Amino acid sequence: MSSKVRQFTVSEDDDGIRLDRWFKRNLPQIGFGMVSKWARTGQIRVDGGRAKPDDRLSAGQVLRVPPGGEGSGRKPKPKRELTQDEIAEAEAMVIKTTKSAIALNKPPGLATQGGSKTYHHVDGLLDAFAPGEDDPRPRLVHRLDKDTSGVLLVARTPGAAASYSKRFSGRSAKKIYWALVVGVPDVREGTIDAPLAKQRGTGGEKMHVDMENGQSAKTKYRVVDAAGKKASWIELEPLTGRTHQLRVHLAAIGHPILGDGKYGGQDAFITGSVSRKMHLHARRLIIAEPGGGKLDVTADLPDHFAATMEQLGFDPNLSDAEPEQGPPERSKAEKKQAARQHAKQQRRANRGARSARGNPGGRKPKPKGRRK
Repeated sequence: MSSKVRQFTVSEDDDGIRLDRWFKRNLPQIGFGMVSKWARTGQIRVDGGRAKPDDRLSAGQVLRVPPGGEGSGRKPKPKRELTQDEIAEAEAMVIKTTKSAIALNKPPGLATQGGSKTYHHVDGLLDAFAPGEDDPRPRLVHRLDKDTSGVLLVARTPGAAASYSKRFSGRSAKKIYWALVVGVPDVREGTIDAPLAKQRGTGGEKMHVDMENGQSAKTKYRVVDAAGKKASWIELEPLTGRTHQLRVHLAAIGHPILGDGKYGGQDAFITGSVSRKMHLHARRLIIAEPGGGKLDVTADLPDHFAATMEQLGFDPNLSDAEPEQGPPERSKAEKKQAARQHAKQQRRANRGARSARGNPGGRKPKPKGRRK
């Protein structure tokens, strides 16, 4: 337990975070109750001044933390000792690294996170990217199904994780998937708009289309190429992020993904030497970086997917289109400037309204002069 006053300089990664969340992120062993008590009694200081738990911090500010407090909150999760094979497995998945992110190419058959009887997963390998005792453990910011391959983004710091999560939940992250499906859709390009809900009796592990009670789910699709009427290659862009969305939507229009027996049953398999593994691949991800700019990564196809593409005569070069881009995201300075401009316009409008109320006829008031 610390017996001395501590000082911390707020990092760029923690810019804009609430004081109580700063403690949860950086000193998780100190609980919220202790933080509130210290703030109430003036023992926590930010740049020398008192602070409240919900105050926002700025990069460069100096935070004074009193001694003690350990044991009142959560203990940091201990890092797991990985084998050399596990470290090599984690490193083999890396597509690209930046200051904020690690982009992985997740192979099919590897779960993203642990669960019932699932002990080997991507989350369990992330300690490979934080070898030092003080290195922050990277964090998952989205998921892929166990049998779906492709781009999986991991944030290097807690601040980056919060930023990327906001992009995914706000639907500004653009994702392109490739799928090989049974048959060929009659409409070669369009949007599947079919609400989804959990299917009863499956423990929440299976979804289905529910037009009355389902949550909104939309998927843009385009048929890139077809192998007669046997199978087709489809480019997909999910506009929402529901569980198993792409798999359910394609099965719902009568063209299940090759190998997806869960939603397509026996109709999801075709005769011949085509692999029975699922053919759904997160091909490309485009997402704004916390410090500005965009991260744009593409994941190579797994062996079984590439072999089926070749067997069906599909040329991978026919599709790598970037999804539609929305307006560029404004910087913090631009947002502040826009807010100031809006406030200025509001003040002008309010002054005009007050003048109109004080002079209903619209006549100019006569100037007041001194009595002679």
